[in-house]
Amino acid sequence: MAINYKLLPVKAHFFFFMAGMGPVLPFLPVFGKQLGISEVVMGIITSILPIMFLLAKPVFGYAFDLFRGARKALFLALLMSTTVFFVLLTSLPLPAESETRCNGYLVCQNQTSLLNLTTCQDVCSGSENSSTCENLFPECKQSCNFTCLPVSPSVDHGDNTQFYKGMIFWLYVIFMSLGSIGFNVINSISDTICFDVLGDGQEKKYGKQRVWGTIGFGIFALLGGYAVDVYSGDSGIKDYTPAFSIALVCMICDVICCFTLKLPPLPRSENIVKDMVELSKHPHIAVFLAFTVLVGICDSFIIYYLFWFLEDLAIEHNYTENIKLLEGITIAAETLGAEVIFFIFSGKILARIGYGYCLSLCFFAYGMRLGLLSLLSNPWWVIPIELAMQGPTYALTYTTIVAYASAISPPGTSATTQGIVAGLDDGLGYALGSLSGGFLYRWLKGNNTLRVYSALAFVCSLAHTVLYLMFRHPSQAATTKPKGVEVEYKSPELAKETTVSAS
Repeated sequence: MAINYKLLPVKAHFFFFMAGMGPVLPFLPVFGKQLGISEVVMGIITSILPIMFLLAKPVFGYAFDLFRGARKALFLALLMSTTVFFVLLTSLPLPAESETRCNGYLVCQNQTSLLNLTTCQDVCSGSENSSTCENLFPECKQSCNFTCLPVSPSVDHGDNTQFYKGMIFWLYVIFMSLGSIGFNVINSISDTICFDVLGDGQEKKYGKQRVWGTIGFGIFALLGGYAVDVYSGDSGIKDYTPAFSIALVCMICDVICCFTLKLPPLPRSENIVKDMVELSKHPHIAVFLAFTVLVGICDSFIIYYLFWFLEDLAIEHNYTENIKLLEGITIAAETLGAEVIFFIFSGKILARIGYGYCLSLCFFAYGMRLGLLSLLSNPWWVIPIELAMQGPTYALTYTTIVAYASAISPPGTSATTQGIVAGLDDGLGYALGSLSGGFLYRWLKGNNTLRVYSALAFVCSLAHTVLYLMFRHPSQAATTKPKGVEVEYKSPELAKETTVSAS
């Protein structure tokens, strides 16, 4: 197999960048949970944060299109600053295990029932047995014969106002927010750079480049989860230092690789804002943008609450000892299974059925995935579901969205277009989905919330198909070739007349 040295730096960047994010991103919500953040507060944080993505991505995309000569310097600065913000999370002090066990954050269960989350004092004061909490945990001075499993103080346990006023909470919010914003902007700019290097008309080759990011993310997320479990030992408190250390090494390698990137010269748009306004006036593109938001809503619960759901199941079924290993295996199953396959073959799928039908298929796959997750009773069964379903959902959906955005972008606006589309997906979509997800999780619990999102995905699949058939461009309706359609923008002027031509 011949090596394409032109694309090698792009592949290396995707690998090391996503390898650096693998041990960090999936664990950010549960890291916050361990610090003491409740699911509702986390839902509020993760609903406000994507609004920042919505603003930051187009702004940085516009800057990259405007200052084309400084693209590489801006990109490297983003990489290094994002790394710093994530690494700073390791400076936050872990809660003492005695505090987690005795200051009100216990799951106490006997052989027959799981009691409500309550304080050690409340549980022990009602016990008539001779076993003492003092023998188990010296800080607790009441009698209790229950097995006490330490969990996060994030569960609603009364007045936690002081914690949310404290420095630890706000430092977590600041570091996590700035790091996440940096990651999301880099993700969008990376796609733009990839399409720039590939060249016009080569959008369907994107998946074969992006798959290396999937491989890096999966391998190092598994390694990070395992390292956290081993490093933490039998402690109920997980120390994430190994995960952040792995991320730091990978990000340093990524910065080195990106110094070798050679970005091709690009045409200049005379008025980027005007081009974007003209683009949005086409009905079929407006439909695409609206459903991009709905993709983010469907995906958001998995992104922000899947591990939360797994940890609740682990507590219920006494699997807490290896929960980080399970989460690492889950990420490895997602990324090293069907996701790799669908990234590689996404171009062929798009060429066969076209962008419109492919997006409808993706919504249907999300409905199946969320529905299957809602049936979980044992957390370990998440592995085969994610192994099979991550590919036809995330991988195929992501490729469809970014490839379509690249294909329709007028000359000189590629970064801006990617920023807008990405902002609608994991900006506005994630904001709406995570906020509603936090409240639904509190009211309906994990299984029923997953069923709500599953129903939404199935409705979106049907609705998008209907609207696509109604508003697709006449040239799409006229073509009878089975390979689907290809979107082409040669100039803003031509875009007013036609945006789609038969393959």
